[in-house]
Amino acid sequence: MSAKSTSTKLSAGEMEIMNVLWKKGPLTIAEAHAAFDRPIGYTTIQTRLNRLAKKGTVKKSEDRPAKYEAAISPDSVSAGHLEQLVENVAQGSVVPLVAQLLSNRKFSNDEIAELKKFIDDAESENK
Repeated sequence: MSAKSTSTKLSAGEMEIMNVLWKKGPLTIAEAHAAFDRPIGYTTIQTRLNRLAKKGTVKKSEDRPAKYEAAISPDSVSAGHLEQLVENVAQGSVVPLVAQLLSNRKFSNDEIAELKKFIDDAESENK
């Protein structure tokens, strides 16, 4: 998958489609429609896939029926969405978001160790 700019803005519905493509790989419209475990219109799936193809976040094959495949990685999208969340919800500070997560969720020892490593790495970069 190619790296795409993190400035790509995806709606919640488009993110839903991308998650299906990331999990299942290339799919036809019918296969993507069947992959949803909640009622959603076939034409809604079709519209979203075509919109994503136009944005360049999804590749559409020339096959009949066409298959749609994610053209960007989950990381490239999540980075942009997280940055938007930090700016819009926490006025540019990541601390309130992390504090909220830490207070409302139980973390495994492995997750805590990984978070500590991220903090250690960040401290090392600031020296």
